[in-house]
Amino acid sequence: MGTRLQRGLPEVTRFRSVLGHFCTGVTVVTGVSSGQPVGFACQAFAALSLDPPLVLFCPQRSSRSWAAIASAGHFCVNVLAESQRDVSAVFGRAGADKFSGISWSLSSTGAPVLDGALAWVDCTVSTVHDAGDHHVVIGRVVELGEPKNEAPLLFYRGRYAAMAELDDRGWPGEVLDNLLTWQRQSEWS
Repeated sequence: MGTRLQRGLPEVTRFRSVLGHFCTGVTVVTGVSSGQPVGFACQAFAALSLDPPLVLFCPQRSSRSWAAIASAGHFCVNVLAESQRDVSAVFGRAGADKFSGISWSLSSTGAPVLDGALAWVDCTVSTVHDAGDHHVVIGRVVELGEPKNEAPLLFYRGRYAAMAELDDRGWPGEVLDNLLTWQRQSEWS
């Protein structure tokens, strides 16, 4: 039986522990501010809408990198490949020149696309909502990079996790396709 939450906030450690059981991919959100590239690692990223094409991510309200990117009005979400743990570590830290030693090019909006990214999504900022100690940023997709046929970098229970070997059925599986494209939510069971 689960633990019921009392009035007020749950214990931070328990909250992280329970929600850490939801496996996520790892992304780096990038942009340009005053002519300089900026970016940060972000695991709170998701597809939001097919029509119009929208995505969302959730930066901390205290993030200086997000504040710099927000002022430009556009950003690129770089989905990291399993081989890019070192890139995630660099962009997961505050300060320093995160782009030093990282190869990148510019998207059509002018946001950095990291070389070796599994996929990338170039967006303009559509809406920003305050949500507790984070923002919910909704971006309108303007360009998509060609995905690579590699394993994604995953984060699970507070650490990186490797994706299991793919089976003969290939990737992605039918269930995932349905979750991303299902048009009639009333038919979900």
